Amino acid sequence: MKDGRRSGEDRSVLTDERAAVGDSPPRELISLADDEGNSVSVSVLGRSPRWTAGLDAEIVVKTPFVSGRIDLALYVARLENWADALDRLDAGEDVAWMERSSGPSLFIQLTGERGCPEVVVEDESGSMVTVRVPLVPPDDWIADHRRRLRQVMDHWVPMLSG
Repeated sequence: MKDGRRSGEDRSVLTDERAAVGDSPPRELISLADDEGNSVSVSVLGRSPRWTAGLDAEIVVKTPFVSGRIDLALYVARLENWADALDRLDAGEDVAWMERSSGPSLFIQLTGERGCPEVVVEDESGSMVTVRVPLVPPDDWIADHRRRLRQVMDHWVPMLSG
């Protein structure tokens, strides 16, 4: 520690992050939940200390039966791919987000095995666990997620390099 700061910490950036949206930068990129207690979310935790072009994030799954979380790296191309996935969902197509990459994948099936939408989180490269979460999102969920994505990109992307 130098001057009370961790090595590599840039206080001006931390101040900028807080000032941009009051005291809380946008964190929830994805937030899908129903009134049965099922939810899947993707939360931005902050800039990656290991990679200047990336964000640390996590996928969190909560159900009355199983709950868990897994780390996730986000970068501009992944955020742009999420925008494309939202467009396909809006057109009535199922999507796979982050498929064929290292780390977890997220699939949204508009009509899942139980006749309602399902979110599937798959961690083939790590734990080899797959979790299928049936849930019925609100009618405006795609527009809500476009707004979330725009807020995350507007706030976080200018801070990334590379």
